[in-house]
Order: sequence, then structure tokens, then C-alpha cells
Amino acid sequence: MANKPTYNRELTKKVLQGIRDAVRELVEKSAANNESLVIGDNDGTIKIVPAKELLESLKEKVNQ
Repeated sequence: MANKPTYNRELTKKVLQGIRDAVRELVEKSAANNESLVIGDNDGTIKIVPAKELLESLKEKVNQ
């Protein structure tokens, strides 16, 4: 194993990217099926959001 802090950073980046990809796929499939998803905001409030609405907000974040 090379430099441990570098290895940990790279592993963390890969794991986070995998999570982002999985969430995006979930939202896209849910939007295609006209479903809603349960999400939590930063305050801990639970909300039910149409997947199409959530997909639009994800697209806006990517474009920023």
C-alpha cells in the first residue's frame, strides 16, 4: 500500500462517487415511474418529494 493518507483520500472519492451515481440512478428510475421519494433535509425534517422535482434539483446542482 502506498501512502496511507493518499490511499484513504482516493478510496473516499471513489465511494462518494459511487453513492452519487446510485442516488442519481434511483431518482431517474423513480421519476420515470412517476414515483415520490422520502428525503431528509439538513434540519432533520422528513419530506416526501416527487422524484421528477428531485431530479430537476439534481440537474441544477450539476449545472452550478
